[in-house]
Amino acid sequence: MGATFDIPIGASAERALTVTREMTVAHYHELMPEVFGTPVMIYHMEVTASEAIQAHLPDGWVSVGVVVNVRHLAATPVGMQVTFKAVAREVKNGTITFEVEAYDEKEKIGEGIHIRAAVELSRFMKRVEAKSK
Repeated sequence: MGATFDIPIGASAERALTVTREMTVAHYHELMPEVFGTPVMIYHMEVTASEAIQAHLPDGWVSVGVVVNVRHLAATPVGMQVTFKAVAREVKNGTITFEVEAYDEKEKIGEGIHIRAAVELSRFMKRVEAKSK
């Protein structure tokens, strides 16, 4: 029985946030427009996917992102709310494939596929620490 055994197809999560200037492309690149940045959108899609399955993982296990294939469809200004949705569509060989979406108050702004891998945190951190030596 693997760490992903208890993750049901359809496990989902939803979260929302209000876009601040710190989340915009302009925050990082002064000449760019003050709209919600693609890397920030992807980060929140990943967090939402993680939240969808964390309660189904064994104690001491987490999930880490391994694949992101996302399209940013529309710009979102500062002050607008964005809602993220993640739904587990496949659980196979220790990975979980999610359908992810993001909507602002007017339209869908992002969509794609995100894959996470279940890892035992202590073992994972040992490998990370070994790399730093």
